[in-house]
Amino acid sequence: MYKVFVDGKDGTTGLRITDRLSRRKDIELITIDSALRKDPAERARLINISDVTILCLPDDAARESVSLVNNDSVKIIDASTAHRTESGWSYGFPELSKEHRRRITEGKRTAVPGCHAGGFVSLVYPLVSEGVLPADYPLTCFSVTGYSGGGNKMIVQYESGENVLLDSPGQYATAQQHKHLKEMKAITGIKNYPVFCPVVSNYYSGMEVTVPVFTSMLASGTTPKDIVEIYETYYGGSKLVKSNGYIEDNRTEYANRLSGKDTMEITVYGNSDRVLLVSSFDNLGKGASGAAVQCMNLMLGLDETEGLEL
Repeated sequence: MYKVFVDGKDGTTGLRITDRLSRRKDIELITIDSALRKDPAERARLINISDVTILCLPDDAARESVSLVNNDSVKIIDASTAHRTESGWSYGFPELSKEHRRRITEGKRTAVPGCHAGGFVSLVYPLVSEGVLPADYPLTCFSVTGYSGGGNKMIVQYESGENVLLDSPGQYATAQQHKHLKEMKAITGIKNYPVFCPVVSNYYSGMEVTVPVFTSMLASGTTPKDIVEIYETYYGGSKLVKSNGYIEDNRTEYANRLSGKDTMEITVYGNSDRVLLVSSFDNLGKGASGAAVQCMNLMLGLDETEGLEL
């Protein structure tokens, strides 16, 4: 039995992780008295008796939790933004490369990707790494997510039905300073931040991240099928990330179609001139809780899909 403490289990990410882990016979969930959940001494005690602590906290609280570790054997998985580009932390997307997987498997500190960022990275990282997408390409990213991505406060706002404006999709972070931008640039190796257009809509969970590109601005002669071949090379052996190939005909793809799942699907749409690179997944699945459980499994030497919804 592995002892796991979810620090911040009452948020949407923490609740989904707790639900996944509570069904397992190989995991003992350590719980904190609700009256002590902000008590540093009690949190420190639970963190240091755990095999793995998963942080589902605001950034500053996550940093505080890491500072409480005094047991060298404790493994930390952080679902906040705090450590995603920090030295000494693995980026929790093992499908990107053998090195990413090795660092997660052998390491003690892993930062789970942000939901929007994870979709962007899944599309852009392979193409930049293979030299098909120039690092200085002027990228745009359009991303639609369910309202659960905004946490408990936003869930209450949407489900109360009191604000009719929330019946409509809402574009946010319009000042181009979204907190995911830092990792979107750093992890993919691009030279400039993308123009990022996140949209929240009136459904609970699921998201669709789209990166449009002109083939004339890619490496000479690159076709949509060439892009698919790269994705199939990167994700062909994955248990959680699937390449759907190239779809030329018109489709309507709904952003909530993988709601409740911990998988991700990569699809290339468009024509020989203009291509849509699309990553579909659940913002609480591969975009947060599912990714955290996958990384935990790898860090404990278990099958990475154990306890996940495929």
